[in-house]
Amino acid sequence: MPAPLRVAFAGTPEFAACALEAILDAGYDVPLVLTQPDRPAGRGMKLTASPVKQVALARGIEVDQPEKLRTEDQRRRLAACAPDVLVVAAYGLILPQAVLTLPRLGCINIHASLLPRWRGAAPIHRAIEAGDSETGITIMQMDEGLDTGAMLLRRAIPIAAADTTASLHDKLATLGAACVVEALAQLPAGALQPVAQPAEGVTYASKISRGEAAIAWSRPARQIECAIRAFNPFPVATGTLRDTVIKVWSAEVVARSGEPGTVLAVDDTSVIVACGDQALRLVELQRPGSRRMAVGEFLRGFPVCAGERFATGGLQAD
Repeated sequence: MPAPLRVAFAGTPEFAACALEAILDAGYDVPLVLTQPDRPAGRGMKLTASPVKQVALARGIEVDQPEKLRTEDQRRRLAACAPDVLVVAAYGLILPQAVLTLPRLGCINIHASLLPRWRGAAPIHRAIEAGDSETGITIMQMDEGLDTGAMLLRRAIPIAAADTTASLHDKLATLGAACVVEALAQLPAGALQPVAQPAEGVTYASKISRGEAAIAWSRPARQIECAIRAFNPFPVATGTLRDTVIKVWSAEVVARSGEPGTVLAVDDTSVIVACGDQALRLVELQRPGSRRMAVGEFLRGFPVCAGERFATGGLQAD
């Protein structure tokens, strides 16, 4: 019987923690976990361990948190554990060639899109923002490019009409965990055939910035609704009314029309705002210093009248 696969793991957020737990539950020997250094978080800005580090410590796994992996000293603990393969999931560091070739079976990545679509930092956000009907997980053999390596395994799932980045993240984290366990089972025997990514269909999922949050009401309602779902829970889409920045957590497209940004109708359960094409019924809102709430409750503390107009600027304008 061959020796059990030694699987080093590199990852940082909850998406990666889900995969690490699945690998451990499947019985793989994980001699070392790499994750980002502890960062300030919460209202007190206390140094906080990443979700991956928390899982590793709870399961008694050795943790290393190098700032980079450029020098031999920074790679020393990884080299010393002699992994057969390094699994990478949302780690946050670029791996140099010295790391890519260190494990006997190389490094494999869990990427939250159907490559080559949405290479890069924010594939879940960008898939929803673009109105894609499906996405998925690609298990990829890593090379020095940005998500350009050969594909080992792909699994697709539909993007539901109500999916936000938060809900789709959780679906893909579960799928990614299952996919990497499936891939690891086949890797030693060479049962996974690497398939080069096609040159056609390449798109890049640039990192999400807070500056993208401002809604450009001149855009079609469907595009804005997709952006609202994509930016939930971060950075959260915003509209400005009476010099107050209001977070828009959810909205629905309705068949109304008017000057973009104009409030067309208000009642106890809805605020309807005209867009470049059709309109949006705002469903969940949040004003500064308050919590997110249904429109009816929001209106009791911040009345809105038909005929008022949201500022029409916004960095999402074409």
